Amino acid sequence: MAARGPIEPPGPDSAVYVISIAAELSGLHPQTLRTYERMGLITPGRTGGGGRRYTHRDIELLREISDLTASGIGIEGVRRILDLEHRIAALVQRNDELQAELAATREALRQAAAARRSDAPPSRLPVLHQPPPNPGQPGQSVVVWRRGR
Repeated sequence: MAARGPIEPPGPDSAVYVISIAAELSGLHPQTLRTYERMGLITPGRTGGGGRRYTHRDIELLREISDLTASGIGIEGVRRILDLEHRIAALVQRNDELQAELAATREALRQAAAARRSDAPPSRLPVLHQPPPNPGQPGQSVVVWRRGR
């Protein structure tokens, strides 16, 4: 008999829990899980035969829905809260991406400025091209507004 290593628990996105286990883990009735699915609050995975399979993230979401409804928030309020939470998460992720891009751009500019100050031959210097302004074309002008005092 071959020795086996420790069994790895399923990842948070592995759809492994059947509806009865998901209901038990979330503290909800299986019919409530079906209702939340019909309402679009949760979308479990499906087996080839059509059986529902829930992930750990699904169960955490079900617990959050349960907590919100238990605190007196209506189902439409829950839907709105979940939507806003998803939007916040997407904005935080996008902000992180933009921060990384900004840091990379600043570093590239710092390196370009350092190279420009060095005695390196001009052929090795990075060239930043900016086309001359063409006021005759729409969308090519910059207007700066200053509020009056």
